[in-house]
Amino acid sequence: MSERDVYEVYAVCYAVRRDRMRWENYIASGLTDPVHDQVEPLAYFVWALRNDERTIVVDTGFDAAEAKRRHEASGKVWTCDYGRSPAEGLKMIGIDSREVSDVIVTHLHYDHAGTLYDFPKAQFHLQEAEVQYATGPHMTQGFLSSAYTVDHVVEVVRNVFQRRVVFHHGDDSVAPGVTVHHIGGHTMGIQCVRVKTQSGWLVLASDVSHFYGNFEDRAPFPIVYNVADMLRGFERLEALAGPGGRIIPGHDPLVLTRYPAWSSATEDIIVRLDIDK
Repeated sequence: MSERDVYEVYAVCYAVRRDRMRWENYIASGLTDPVHDQVEPLAYFVWALRNDERTIVVDTGFDAAEAKRRHEASGKVWTCDYGRSPAEGLKMIGIDSREVSDVIVTHLHYDHAGTLYDFPKAQFHLQEAEVQYATGPHMTQGFLSSAYTVDHVVEVVRNVFQRRVVFHHGDDSVAPGVTVHHIGGHTMGIQCVRVKTQSGWLVLASDVSHFYGNFEDRAPFPIVYNVADMLRGFERLEALAGPGGRIIPGHDPLVLTRYPAWSSATEDIIVRLDIDK
């Protein structure tokens, strides 16, 4: 592939919460959602964009130590199958995290900004509103702060002082064919990523929409800063993708079944998102 603004796009799954319940994934009730008490697993992804000229990683996931900490802090209620670090997953497709120069961080929740240390040469692209949110008065509310990890946020602040954070304000370009778009809703400063591919526009929703069902059914996810912004965000995803475009939710295991595995060795781990199965 030689066009400097067209990319291959990969989703790398590094962990799964298999005991997650559907009612944890949608703001609904037994009356409006008759299957609300069924199991609906949640997968954890990072994403990679690459062509002949550059490689960009989207989000950095969390490490095994964070999984253990959350398991113990929850009284061993929170559990996940942790398969590999995000860096190890990226290595499976030939990406060395130590050499990556640009990482887009969609927001600063623990499962999206937890292994920044594995990207020592990277500039981290964030919305200014997200850094303000994660370091401001809203974090005195446990409902809003529980999905953040203090050490991750502190590491971001250190990177700010080391001039390794690129602040974006709303819609902005990261590289030819790659743009970020401030959405809000799930957090105050969450952004999605739009990528030009050989199949047209592809939008990495990240947690703008955790599951296909969130944006397709206009059913908000329960961890939310502003429900109205989240609902408007679903419309924005569709507008950014355009007719025939692809929207990739942030945590839906269906992504691993709807797109082709990168190789026979990466079944249920790595899929390529810019081509059909």
